[in-house]
Amino acid sequence: MHTTLNVDEAEQLARKRAGAKLGWITHATVYLLVNALVLLTGWSGHHGHGFPILGWGLALLIHGAVVFLAAPGDALHDRLLQRERARLQGRLDPW
Repeated sequence: MHTTLNVDEAEQLARKRAGAKLGWITHATVYLLVNALVLLTGWSGHHGHGFPILGWGLALLIHGAVVFLAAPGDALHDRLLQRERARLQGRLDPW
Protein backbone atom coordinates (compact mmCIF):
# COMPACT_ATOMS: atom_id res chain seq x y z
CA MET A 1 0.00 0.00 0.00
CA HIS A 2 1.40 3.36 -1.02
CA THR A 3 0.32 6.49 0.81
CA THR A 4 1.11 10.05 -0.13
CA LEU A 5 2.87 12.05 2.56
CA ASN A 6 2.41 15.74 3.10
CA VAL A 7 5.53 17.94 3.05
CA ASP A 8 6.03 17.92 6.83
CA GLU A 9 5.62 14.14 7.08
CA ALA A 10 8.01 13.60 4.17
CA GLU A 11 10.59 15.93 5.74
CA GLN A 12 10.36 14.17 9.10
CA LEU A 13 10.67 10.72 7.51
CA ALA A 14 13.55 11.81 5.27
CA ARG A 15 15.44 13.15 8.29
CA LYS A 16 14.83 9.94 10.22
CA ARG A 17 16.04 7.74 7.35
CA ALA A 18 19.09 9.88 6.60
CA GLY A 19 19.98 9.82 10.31
CA ALA A 20 19.66 6.03 10.40
CA LYS A 21 21.94 5.67 7.38
CA LEU A 22 24.49 8.04 8.84
CA GLY A 23 24.33 6.01 12.08
CA TRP A 24 25.17 2.84 10.16
CA ILE A 25 28.08 4.54 8.39
CA THR A 26 29.41 5.66 11.78
CA HIS A 27 28.98 2.13 13.16
CA ALA A 28 30.85 0.63 10.18
CA THR A 29 33.67 3.15 10.49
CA VAL A 30 34.16 2.44 14.20
CA TYR A 31 34.05 -1.31 13.50
CA LEU A 32 36.77 -1.02 10.85
CA LEU A 33 39.01 1.26 12.92
CA VAL A 34 38.76 -0.70 16.16
CA ASN A 35 39.27 -4.08 14.53
CA ALA A 36 42.17 -2.82 12.41
CA LEU A 37 43.79 -1.55 15.61
CA VAL A 38 43.17 -4.90 17.36
CA LEU A 39 44.62 -6.89 14.46
CA LEU A 40 47.61 -4.62 13.87
CA THR A 41 48.65 -4.28 17.50
CA GLY A 42 47.94 -7.81 18.64
CA TRP A 43 45.87 -6.61 21.65
CA SER A 44 43.76 -9.71 21.61
CA GLY A 45 46.50 -12.28 22.03
CA HIS A 46 47.28 -15.08 19.61
CA HIS A 47 43.88 -15.86 18.04
CA GLY A 48 41.41 -14.34 20.47
CA HIS A 49 40.17 -11.66 18.09
CA GLY A 50 38.17 -13.89 15.74
CA PHE A 51 34.94 -14.32 17.67
CA PRO A 52 34.48 -10.67 18.67
CA ILE A 53 35.22 -9.52 15.11
CA LEU A 54 32.73 -12.04 13.68
CA GLY A 55 30.09 -11.25 16.30
CA TRP A 56 30.38 -7.50 15.83
CA GLY A 57 30.47 -7.99 12.06
CA LEU A 58 27.19 -9.91 12.25
CA ALA A 59 25.67 -7.10 14.33
CA LEU A 60 26.88 -4.58 11.75
CA LEU A 61 25.38 -6.67 8.94
CA ILE A 62 22.02 -6.83 10.73
CA HIS A 63 22.16 -3.09 11.43
CA GLY A 64 22.80 -2.45 7.73
CA ALA A 65 19.97 -4.74 6.66
CA VAL A 66 17.54 -2.91 8.93
CA VAL A 67 18.67 0.51 7.75
CA PHE A 68 19.01 -0.15 4.02
CA LEU A 69 16.56 -2.98 3.32
CA ALA A 70 13.79 -2.76 5.90
CA ALA A 71 13.05 0.92 5.52
CA PRO A 72 11.92 1.55 1.87
CA GLY A 73 24.84 18.67 10.00
CA ASP A 74 27.52 17.55 7.54
CA ALA A 75 27.75 17.06 3.78
CA LEU A 76 27.14 13.31 3.94
CA HIS A 77 24.05 13.79 6.10
CA ASP A 78 22.82 16.50 3.72
CA ARG A 79 23.30 14.27 0.66
CA LEU A 80 21.46 11.40 2.33
CA LEU A 81 18.68 13.76 3.38
CA GLN A 82 18.32 15.06 -0.19
CA ARG A 83 18.13 11.51 -1.57
CA GLU A 84 15.44 10.60 0.93
CA ARG A 85 13.45 13.74 0.08
CA ALA A 86 13.63 12.92 -3.64
CA ARG A 87 12.68 9.30 -2.99
CA LEU A 88 9.71 10.31 -0.89
CA GLN A 89 8.51 12.75 -3.54
CA GLY A 90 8.71 10.02 -6.18
CA ARG A 91 11.52 11.63 -8.20
CA LEU A 92 14.07 8.90 -7.57
CA ASP A 93 13.95 5.17 -8.18
CA PRO A 94 14.26 3.40 -4.79
CA TRP A 95 16.82 0.95 -6.23
